[in-house]
Amino acid sequence: MDRTPERTPRTAPTTSEIRALDPSRSQIRRWRGYLAEEIAEAQLYRELSERSSGREAEILREMSEAEGRHRAHWEKMLGEHASPSPRPSPASFLLRFMARHFGTVFVLALAQRAEGRSPYAEDPDATDAMAADEAVHEEIVRALATNGREKLSGNFRAAVFGANDGLVSNVALIMGIGASGASPQMVLLSGIAGLLAGALSMGAGEFVSVRSQRELLDASRPTQVTLSVAPDLDIDANELELLYRARGMDPESARHRTQERFGYFDCDCDPSLSHRDPVGDDAAEEGAGNVALGTDLGAAASSFCFFASGAIIPILPYLFGLSSWVAMTISLVLVGVALLGTGAVVGLLSGASPLKRGLRQLLIGYGAAAATYLLGLLFGVATA
Repeated sequence: MDRTPERTPRTAPTTSEIRALDPSRSQIRRWRGYLAEEIAEAQLYRELSERSSGREAEILREMSEAEGRHRAHWEKMLGEHASPSPRPSPASFLLRFMARHFGTVFVLALAQRAEGRSPYAEDPDATDAMAADEAVHEEIVRALATNGREKLSGNFRAAVFGANDGLVSNVALIMGIGASGASPQMVLLSGIAGLLAGALSMGAGEFVSVRSQRELLDASRPTQVTLSVAPDLDIDANELELLYRARGMDPESARHRTQERFGYFDCDCDPSLSHRDPVGDDAAEEGAGNVALGTDLGAAASSFCFFASGAIIPILPYLFGLSSWVAMTISLVLVGVALLGTGAVVGLLSGASPLKRGLRQLLIGYGAAAATYLLGLLFGVATA
């Protein structure tokens, strides 16, 4: 027999219970902190709703109202200690600033992390309903942020990976050349050559990739041959139905479309069949099913610029004529800051820790630089 004691649910205290409480200074300080966060989150969601529209705006407004319930709980617990209203934290001010001046993707990603770190599940002064609310709020914000992440994913991936490739490859190159004992002018020349070679390689690779994918799609896209040759086909012996089945239609839908082509129907008379044609002639006529690839030249130019923007950072100290060790040290610092930045942005948009993602990027970049530096030292010793 299970003798595990039942957990007593945490509920909001009654007015008489609150009057009987004599909260300590630490409790008052903690509750006022909670109150400040609830006020800030309600304002944040309200401001985000004003920058949004449709379904998303409505959801954000209701989220703001939900945070108002939590605010009322802490105001009731604090009583006279709720006044004056607590000031929001600097992080809350930053979020509201971003909500007013930037897109909602970054703000929602940060709000998702804030909702996920809610302490209500462990705090005995918060109700079970409040802890459950915060868990649901995190999932709501995650769903809203996902829409923006999906819109950014393609261009953002190209920008981050292109810049990161430029950073890591060029800092590794100049570290190896510098460690071999080459002059600063030679390191600069090598860095510029690495920038151009890498950027051109990235641009050419992206051009070929997009052009090849477009050609593959063009080769696979259905033609309108059935519209032109249908009048000349033998009604009793033809493979038109097989064609539609090869395109993915089930036998019933294929038969229905074949009869359309032979003039038995003026249109899709049976609506239940029309949605089963994933790649029919109508789709070919309207261009349905095309993948949004962009232009090959545009993709090549973007890749060139993204790579070059990262690759130029390691050679900046050498452009100003600094000596070898000074230039190398400043280059490593600049690259480290850039790697931390790109990693932090990836962390923000993915809902993960910006610090951890930034440190991961930093370790990868510095690891590559250290490897080529050691090779440069060995090469320098061998040729001495």
